[in-house]
Amino acid sequence: MKLGAFSISLSVKDLKASKDFYETLGFTAFAGDMEKNYLIMKNGNALIGLFQGMFPNNILTFNPGWDENAQKLEAFDDVREIQKELKSKGVEIQSAADENTSGPGSMVVIDPDGNTVLIDQHV
Repeated sequence: MKLGAFSISLSVKDLKASKDFYETLGFTAFAGDMEKNYLIMKNGNALIGLFQGMFPNNILTFNPGWDENAQKLEAFDDVREIQKELKSKGVEIQSAADENTSGPGSMVVIDPDGNTVLIDQHV
């Protein structure tokens, strides 16, 4: 199962303070918009999304079809294929991708410790 680029999406209290902190760790703004209350920070292959006021908890995020530079991969497992495989393994899907569509879609599962895992396909 190929899940694509990995990032952690952090629910932050103060976007500017978080941006400044991660910049001290060598991250730079890669995408997003301060005025829209989110930034994607990058350091090498590491990605951290900073989101203010968008969701209550941190989220582990995978992007099928993208590499760590948000470039489309030639070959990848579609989110709907991943969803079917997880269902077949007995994983409870919290929010499902529409299996009658193609292209962008997303699904959510919760790990045994209550962490949200978002599989978010943009292509």
